Amino acid sequence: MTTLQAEAHKIVNGVNVTQLIETIRAIRKQPELADFKFRSRNEWQGGSQNKSTVDGFYGTCQEISHAQPFEFKADEPPVLLGKGEGANPVEYLLTALSSCMTTGLAYHAAAEGIEIEGIESSYEGDIDLHGFLNLDPNVRRGYKEIRAQFKVKTDADREKLAELIKRSPVFDIVTNPTPVKVSVVTE
Repeated sequence: MTTLQAEAHKIVNGVNVTQLIETIRAIRKQPELADFKFRSRNEWQGGSQNKSTVDGFYGTCQEISHAQPFEFKADEPPVLLGKGEGANPVEYLLTALSSCMTTGLAYHAAAEGIEIEGIESSYEGDIDLHGFLNLDPNVRRGYKEIRAQFKVKTDADREKLAELIKRSPVFDIVTNPTPVKVSVVTE
């Protein structure tokens, strides 16, 4: 690879920084390219089991299909009356948070020229079933607190890394109220 080719595809943390910069320039020039709409469909399978399917989204002013649909089977552990055949929804939330915070860190660090050799993280959240089971109206139904711990192999400053981690869209969703509109149709 020539130096010119290497410059055309600068890769940091596995991220093509050249393409990232080109994307930022394109969005600055045509702001509507930044409007994305992600979708998921869900079907109840009985009891505590259900299946979500993700097969496409809207972005860059067009509909985009995934090469193949992604399916996520959700269940509850037996202690919560499930069969334990899939992660439960609040575990999926931790998974979404962890994936987004990790990807966000890698991307934002790459954009700032910060090289990272490795990222590991763990997540833990507390839920009191008094809320979910409607036993106490004063107890929240969802997580009371989520704790995330990162181990990052890099020479970068810890405070800078913490700032970059918090740029995650899912971090924003779980730390700020997001309106959720619900409609129900009966058949």
